[in-house]
Amino acid sequence: MGEFVKLEVEDGIGTIRLDRPPMNALNRQVQEEIRAAALEAAQRDDVYSVIVYGGPKVFAAGADIKEMAELTYAEMAARAGSFQSALRTVEEIPKPTVAAVTGYALGGGFELALCADRRIAGDNAKVGQPEILLGVIPGMGGTQRLPRLIGPSRAKDLIYTGRFVGAEEALRIGMVDEVVAPDDVYGAARRWAGQFVNGPVRAYAAAKAAIDGGLDTDLGSGLKLESQLFAAMFATEDQKAGMASFIENGPGKAEFSGR
Repeated sequence: MGEFVKLEVEDGIGTIRLDRPPMNALNRQVQEEIRAAALEAAQRDDVYSVIVYGGPKVFAAGADIKEMAELTYAEMAARAGSFQSALRTVEEIPKPTVAAVTGYALGGGFELALCADRRIAGDNAKVGQPEILLGVIPGMGGTQRLPRLIGPSRAKDLIYTGRFVGAEEALRIGMVDEVVAPDDVYGAARRWAGQFVNGPVRAYAAAKAAIDGGLDTDLGSGLKLESQLFAAMFATEDQKAGMASFIENGPGKAEFSGR
């Protein structure tokens, strides 16, 4: 359990909870605690899905600028890779993940949200990549994940201007997937994540690997990856249980063991 980041598990859902007042700034300690919590969530058999949550007031307002303002090029060159890899550990959790976004999710904070499979935001949320206003560019994956999510033209507009995006516009252009009242954000995230508790965990992991891996390559290579992962499902008990249940009882009634 970290000082500022904890993994809380309840009813099969793991919540990676950021708690570094006042704005959940992502200093090096927070980044490493995110890494540790994500690795734990990935490994625990009692965690079926994961929520990333900054609390009821703010998700994360970005990196800790005071910590990096005086760094030299050589110092940042040595650290930049670890900034990215800490957040990528969240992206690599082999389970369904959702970011529950309240208040600000800016810079490194939004880059953390981009690492989740889905983003649910309060209608008061402000998201964006304002690093350009500091004379730099996004450095925790924003220049790569945001264009893949909303297209290069829109991503360039947001990154070039550094403007904050309100919840409704973010929903319209695909930066977030659902907008609810601020007090309902975490509950909505739990409802989404709860769908996967006691589900076919190996199939979820395979689906995630196929989608994410396919996006990083050409169509032909992606189809080969899908074929390999599809075939691998026939080595699982869940495939046998799911297909037997379908034949006997119709769709949606299978009970899975996760094996």
